[in-house]
Amino acid sequence: MSEEQQLEELINQTLDGTLSTIPIYLQEIEQNKADLHVENVKEFVFGVIVGMALGMAGTAIASLRMGMPSEQDQIKVRDMVYAKIPLIRERIYS
Repeated sequence: MSEEQQLEELINQTLDGTLSTIPIYLQEIEQNKADLHVENVKEFVFGVIVGMALGMAGTAIASLRMGMPSEQDQIKVRDMVYAKIPLIRERIYS
């Protein structure tokens, strides 16, 4: 498997992991929205999930490469995460 394929697989695994946490975050944030001062739970969870996906994928690449992700790596992560936005929204709003 090429390094490019490894990166894509790593990013996809990270995205799958963050998508699996959506129900947990929806429940937690709903239960604590007054303490957290959250008006729109679903939009808040959307931001958390996208942020987690971007951060975790960047960290995974840094670990794989043993250094900071390049600008191209960051763009690739961003593009892959952004491509999943419809799926993220579907899982949150369904």
